[in-house]
Amino acid sequence: MNSDDACQILLVEDDLRLANLIAEYLTGQGYKVHVETSGLKVARMTADICPDLIILDIGLPGKNGLQICQDIRSDYQGPIMFLTARTDNAEQIQGLESGADDYVLKPVEPQLLLARIKALLRRYGSDAGASQQEINLGNLHINLKLRTASRSGEAINLSSHEFDLLVTFAKHAGQVLSREYLFSRVYSRPYDGLDRTIDVRISQLRKKLGETTDAAHIIKTIWGRGYILVADAL
Repeated sequence: MNSDDACQILLVEDDLRLANLIAEYLTGQGYKVHVETSGLKVARMTADICPDLIILDIGLPGKNGLQICQDIRSDYQGPIMFLTARTDNAEQIQGLESGADDYVLKPVEPQLLLARIKALLRRYGSDAGASQQEINLGNLHINLKLRTASRSGEAINLSSHEFDLLVTFAKHAGQVLSREYLFSRVYSRPYDGLDRTIDVRISQLRKKLGETTDAAHIIKTIWGRGYILVADAL
């Protein structure tokens, strides 16, 4: 599995020793793990990284996991898993009602954690270990193996970077993607805050997808936040 295609996990845990142990184990299983210890930074990191899954400790300083989950759930459409040291059923129910998909009790058994992660990613259709070869959204068809795309059976002539950009949007349809995230996925390097190449690519991609000023936007700009692929417009 190419590291660029690895599922990205945002691990939010203030116990740095535990976080590093989990990150090391999951990295060894082929996942790309981003560790954050502060609950106050989760929303920003979620927007920048756009992870495939979030593992969220409930007992965080500054803002607890329940509050964070409620705050980000309207924008983040991927799976959220809670880590908790408490066996209180009421808290677990509260966590699920706040928008989480699953929870794992501490101390964490690595194999169990991995199995639960894989189950959630399969449910959301974003498991990097799955042999996904095609993406279909409305009349848009993408063949990942052949690196081709078409709308209503008509081929779309895309450059390599435009194809990577389209795939990134398609895999996160309906989700706001920041310029920083898109830049890192397409160019495999950090965004310097000045480069506007990604904006040019998006403009070109819009035209090739058939967008016009009179048509519904397929790739919509969300000012101050990023861009979103509107699947219903396809």
